[in-house]
Amino acid sequence: MEQYEPDRLSPAQVAAMRRSYTNGRAALTRRSLLRASAGGALAVGGLGTLSACGIPAAGKTEGGVSSEDRSKEEKKIAFSNWTEYMDVDESGRRHPTLEAFTKRTGIKVTYTEDINDNSEFFGKIQPQLAAGQETGRDIIVLTDWLAARLIRLGWVQKLDPANLPHAFAHLSPQFRTPDWDPGRAYSYPWQGISTVIAYNKKALDGVEVKTVSDLLDNPKLKGRVGFLTEMRDTIGMMLLDMDKDPARFSDDDYDAAIARLQKGVDSGQIRRFTGNDYTADITKGDFAACLAWAGDVVQLKADNPDVDFVIPDSGYITSSDNMLVPNKARHKANAERLIDYYYEPAPAAELAAYINFVCPVDGVKGELAKIDEDAANNPLIIPDKAMQALSRAFRSLSAKEETAYEEKFAKLTGA
Repeated sequence: MEQYEPDRLSPAQVAAMRRSYTNGRAALTRRSLLRASAGGALAVGGLGTLSACGIPAAGKTEGGVSSEDRSKEEKKIAFSNWTEYMDVDESGRRHPTLEAFTKRTGIKVTYTEDINDNSEFFGKIQPQLAAGQETGRDIIVLTDWLAARLIRLGWVQKLDPANLPHAFAHLSPQFRTPDWDPGRAYSYPWQGISTVIAYNKKALDGVEVKTVSDLLDNPKLKGRVGFLTEMRDTIGMMLLDMDKDPARFSDDDYDAAIARLQKGVDSGQIRRFTGNDYTADITKGDFAACLAWAGDVVQLKADNPDVDFVIPDSGYITSSDNMLVPNKARHKANAERLIDYYYEPAPAAELAAYINFVCPVDGVKGELAKIDEDAANNPLIIPDKAMQALSRAFRSLSAKEETAYEEKFAKLTGA
């Protein structure tokens, strides 16, 4: 089990964090449909927590520490989630799927939208977890890189498969085996986040774009393409285009991807690297094509018929936000019932219809079609089997790799 050691952030990691917090995934609201991991570096609110002057390395705990589970006596759950990441009714005050769960089970859910950024939230719960104390929460939702960290630290509980029959049966294949939680022993995805190629048909004016190579090599697109300031998304898509696996690449592979992008910068092929502000560029046609986040594309397509997307045959990068039960949670069995509930097709469909992220629940399309047929047929929300097969994840990085890779990426992007 990893001992908790405060990480000293390199200047490149701090720069990556600030990019994400100001105009990357972290800057977007949930209805804009992407927010942020900061690519593994930490956001502004969490700097103190993991800086060299943070809490000292006294927080080692054994994995999966539970307190007495009071689920039978106390029919309640404390659930912390991101803002605008749950279905609401027209009043904007009630959550229909949560109310249906309570009506069925008698378990009252205290639902709190107190996660605005992974690292800021980590700063809230880290002191208790490091000290072996309860956080007051039974379910938390974290992006994959931070979920992986808490699992390594032994700060979340192993889930009981007996309480998760729907989750086990209906988890989409593309989310089943992340390298940081093989077999999903500690986590289940809440929603998925995909990186694709977006384009403006009017701005392309007949130019065909199907691959990342098209963005970099077609002279007709010079100065009119964009890449993302999130390292994992841009480099992951580059590696796939180079026929390299983002889950198994080497330092040399990473350097080759950087060199190829640098050539695009030096030649003027790449207009710029962006956070979520690419949405304005692609809508106006300043970008003819760019890397984009699928949730944004759903909204952009609805607002502008010229905007569309393509999935390269080489594949695309998908990450996830994940439900976990922290150590000392008092209502673990109740929490597992709620996790499992959201893997039933009907509740999963209601959630997908509202938030429009990648639904991690297999077999939900029929239920979603009853609510919103367009959403059910949108592969950015319900990927078909062919699209699922093209999904790839960026592998976990060591602290040394994180620092080295972010420094190289920062030099490339001019951050």
